[in-house]
Amino acid sequence: MSRRIGWLGLVLAAVVPTSPVYAADGLQTLPSTHSVTETVNRLEGAVQAAGFKVFARVDHAAGAKSVNMPLPPTELLIFGKPDAGTLLMQSRRTVGIDLPVKYLVWESADGGVMIGWNDAAWTTKRHGIEDRAPVVKKMQGALRKFATEAAAP
Repeated sequence: MSRRIGWLGLVLAAVVPTSPVYAADGLQTLPSTHSVTETVNRLEGAVQAAGFKVFARVDHAAGAKSVNMPLPPTELLIFGKPDAGTLLMQSRRTVGIDLPVKYLVWESADGGVMIGWNDAAWTTKRHGIEDRAPVVKKMQGALRKFATEAAAP
């Protein structure tokens, strides 16, 4: 019996891959060469320079510390541009649950820093929006550009 369980464990380990947080559906990720705080500072500067409004910056690690719980550096930057978001919401208001857009920046288990954001195509597919392809492409390009710039040395 124990031999079967052993083989079953090996088969499951080979078939069911482990899923790190940044492998979630629709999540785009990019490693950064900076600390979490510096990466978020750079993201904030980039989005503001492009005319986006920053709505909030959330320090999840500080929140965890306030309740005496450990959490490696983790920050969320919430920002948007009403002219793009409104177009998506005109198509399907449920997309408002995913707007404004966000970057999550966290320190990974190996000490590296990652930037994550929802892919605009995934978000619009989730809400059944099929009539805003030009907006989606523009959003995808902007989000990738800002993350790439913020992550660069």
